[in-house]
Amino acid sequence: MISLKQDYDIESGYSDAIIFAKSHYENFPVLSFLIPKKLYKHVAVVYQFARQADDIADEGDFTSDKRIELLNEFELSLNQSLNGKSINPFWNALANSIITKKLNPENFSNLLIAFKQDVAKKRYLTHDELLNYCKHSANPVGRIILELNGIYDDDAKKYSDKICTALQLTNFLQDVARDYKIERIYIPTEEMEKFGVAENTFHLEKINSNFINLMKAEVNNAFNYFYEGKKLLPFLPFRLRQQIRWTINGGEGILKKIENINYDVLNSRPKFSKTDLVKILFNIKIK
Repeated sequence: MISLKQDYDIESGYSDAIIFAKSHYENFPVLSFLIPKKLYKHVAVVYQFARQADDIADEGDFTSDKRIELLNEFELSLNQSLNGKSINPFWNALANSIITKKLNPENFSNLLIAFKQDVAKKRYLTHDELLNYCKHSANPVGRIILELNGIYDDDAKKYSDKICTALQLTNFLQDVARDYKIERIYIPTEEMEKFGVAENTFHLEKINSNFINLMKAEVNNAFNYFYEGKKLLPFLPFRLRQQIRWTINGGEGILKKIENINYDVLNSRPKFSKTDLVKILFNIKIK
């Protein structure tokens, strides 16, 4: 039986999570009006979990060893919270969401696997290696959203994975320059070699026809994952279907922006303006 003080801590954790989610820029608003109010706090606290772990992996001047240590502590806090030993209102709220909404804890553990991998692994040799990363870094988020909406169908999970992988690949293409500055390349080495693109191209920040052809192939690959993922839509209730459709439109919009800058992601990072978000909502062509 949860005490009144614990109830208060849970609600405090949710309130802070909503403020946290609204204060962080993303390509798409985390808490859009399409999300049912009853799920706001659950989506917000899940987002806070992922964003805080991501910041441990990426932000600040910590050594790699220190980042792994902090992520291990973060994982320990997750496990403790699920055993009724939350150390603060955030963990109290997250544990409450996982337990009351019947969320699979494995999805949260998988996200932490990906964040630890970001610290240790800077290159991906093959497309399959990259897909395995997406399996842990992106796909769990879609599965959590399905579970929050009471959807457990295996085909729905499969198509959700396609969308989440597409979004992750799109983010990689959007952030090629940013990632290289922190010594990461998420374009598989075998594909770079196939198109004759050397790592030095990233350093020089000067594109050529080989780089353009490589990016065209990567963009088309991401489009294909979105295409397959759209088969998820019939499984979803109306509001979630509109939210996911909006998300897909947004991902495809970023890919189109990459096309429109002639694939020069080394010198320009495509992102959305507020006007673009309105256009996405109404499915208007993004330039």
